[in-house]
Amino acid sequence: MLEWSQCLAVERSSDRVTGAWVFRGTRVPVSALFENLESGARVDEFLQWFPGVSKAQVEQVLEHAAQSLAVA
Repeated sequence: MLEWSQCLAVERSSDRVTGAWVFRGTRVPVSALFENLESGARVDEFLQWFPGVSKAQVEQVLEHAAQSLAVA
């Protein structure tokens, strides 16, 4: 399981989006990125659909997930 607390691009608050991990400063769940990518969307499309999320945040989240997989 990924330890999202180590990723600076995300945050979680129990009173927002039912406590899900979201991109910092937004209400966009991190899970939305992975769901869209799994459905065939490109990162650029995701950024268009969720304009509050920055490309740097997406890159950090993907890098964090990749590093977590490499450690496992």
